[in-house]
Amino acid sequence: QVQLVESGGGSVQPGGALRLSCAASRYALGSSMGWFRQPPGKERDGAAALYFTTAITFYTSYADSVKGRFTISQDKAKNMFYLQMNSLKPDDTGMYYCAASQGRVNRPLRQDEYNYWGQGTQVTVSS
Repeated sequence: QVQLVESGGGSVQPGGALRLSCAASRYALGSSMGWFRQPPGKERDGAAALYFTTAITFYTSYADSVKGRFTISQDKAKNMFYLQMNSLKPDDTGMYYCAASQGRVNRPLRQDEYNYWGQGTQVTVSS
């Protein structure tokens, strides 16, 4: 069992930046990690993922709406992963969740690929 805890959400003006953090209770080599978000009144969708194709080779994947603005990263030594969000827009408002898989994933931005979820952290972008 992996427990995930997000932090770093808050309110920011358009054009601003936030860094979300996700602390994992343990790290499983080869697990994939993702950030998902749920705007008010909408479905939860994948924003960014970091997924492994071998034990040590990983790639990142981003939703078109966040490419060039968001960056997912990890710190395996600390069992942490992050989502750096720059040039934030009002459409980025929502609850953000981190997720982890038990192993490799085929579709890294699909939430049904992930086994463990955090409770979420709210991000509000408004002037």
